[in-house]
Amino acid sequence: MSATQIIPGEQIANAIRSAHSTGNPALVAYLTAGYPGKALFGEHLRAIASAADVVEIGVPFTDPMADGVTIQRSSQGALAQGVSLRWILEQLAAMPKVGAPLLLMSYLNPLLAFGIDRLPQAAAAAGVNGFIVPDLPVDESDLLKDALAGQGVALVQMVTPVTTPQRLARVAAASTGFLYAVTMTGVTGKSVAVPTEVIQYLDRVRAQSRVPVCAGFGIRSREQVQALRGHVDGVIVGSALVELLEQGGDPASWLAKLRA
Repeated sequence: MSATQIIPGEQIANAIRSAHSTGNPALVAYLTAGYPGKALFGEHLRAIASAADVVEIGVPFTDPMADGVTIQRSSQGALAQGVSLRWILEQLAAMPKVGAPLLLMSYLNPLLAFGIDRLPQAAAAAGVNGFIVPDLPVDESDLLKDALAGQGVALVQMVTPVTTPQRLARVAAASTGFLYAVTMTGVTGKSVAVPTEVIQYLDRVRAQSRVPVCAGFGIRSREQVQALRGHVDGVIVGSALVELLEQGGDPASWLAKLRA
């Protein structure tokens, strides 16, 4: 990688900071690759990338333990159509690049099956800027993080409301791209209010992080996004967007309204 080349992982942080400079949280938007239909993947990706600041692409997995019923359903539907990590990387490499940085959200098994030695170069060639791996704790992430770093690809770490102060400092120091602040204990998909204790938790996380902080799990409404304004750099929307795609809705329009 040349000295003048923009590092892929840094493009994530730059996009979030640029969007947040307007005064509102950046939007990180999630879709499960190949769901509800493989043929729609490119169309959905382009539409979402036109309205979001960063796009998170879910790699379907048989046991998505951090995800609620919506993303479980989408994962099973994509797997039934033969969607795999290899297929996703091939599709991304073949299609024109979209404007927003791309993250792959994958559990560890598909990455191991693909091969950690081959993954970084394949990801970079496909235009992937970073990874989120929910079942890979920071204590065991050095092998993957170091491999990805060789291609400048980020590894986003996650914290939760029950993360201890000492561990928060460690996870925040290790995260690249952004730091994913889970808003609640449990799984994705539940709609949550934004109580004072969540705001206080997010403020603590942001004070520890050198990279942007994005809040995720349960973000579904413009009111929630506005309640988080000033406390995070970005918000992550997943289950609500997957449900919209299931219903044949317009993701770009929906995301624009979320931001308004």
